[in-house]
Amino acid sequence: MDEESWSLSPDTRKPLPELIEEKLRQLIESGRFRSGDRLPTEPELAQKLAVARSSLRTALQRLQLQGIVEVVRGRGWYVRSTDVSDRDDALVLDGRIDDSDLMEVRIALEATAASLAAMRADEGELDEIEKRARDHQTASIEDKDELLRSDEEFHTAVVKASHNELLEQLYRSLVPKLRPYRRNSYGSPEVHVRSANDHLQVAWFLKRHDEGGARTAMTTHLLGLYNDLAAQSGTPASKRAELNTYVMEEEPRWHER
Repeated sequence: MDEESWSLSPDTRKPLPELIEEKLRQLIESGRFRSGDRLPTEPELAQKLAVARSSLRTALQRLQLQGIVEVVRGRGWYVRSTDVSDRDDALVLDGRIDDSDLMEVRIALEATAASLAAMRADEGELDEIEKRARDHQTASIEDKDELLRSDEEFHTAVVKASHNELLEQLYRSLVPKLRPYRRNSYGSPEVHVRSANDHLQVAWFLKRHDEGGARTAMTTHLLGLYNDLAAQSGTPASKRAELNTYVMEEEPRWHER
């Protein structure tokens, strides 16, 4: 394949990971890579595209969320599906839905995913989730793309370990809508530390197959992001949902303040 076919779009209005994602979509759609094919290694892809590996990983992670590619431990990235239609829009969302509403749905989805993963994940999947939590913990605070990539890889691993295909599809549809906010949320070391510690706590409960603990830990983690988002958007405190996580409750319950 000639070098020109690997050239990225010159559209400087888009973030680099998005341009890389578009190029990889084009290569798959053109038949250059077919379902089941192994992609070149990350160093090879980065060299062909003339990009940093951190940006490449972010693009691959975005495609993974859409079910187009998948990573096989110790073997690399593979094409999972050649259907490269815009899967971010698989769930048609009303344009009036705000990020706080999306976060409330995301909390419900991922709390369920964590509970199911505690029951269904095998040891390899649990090790992978813990590794993703460590990767996020050690990601550079100066590299927002790396923080976002490692964050999404952790959450994707938990959702995948739920072994619920519909839940995974819903997750893929919702998460990209929140990506700009999530990337910009890493504005201070404190946010990163809190996020990393929360991930490790979720992984701890999962390793012990504690359904209730995993569900509550994931909910508490996402509730922190939800409250930050609601505050930034100016949502009055009286209109925000608050989560009751007292141990006397059988499960977290939403109620209005």
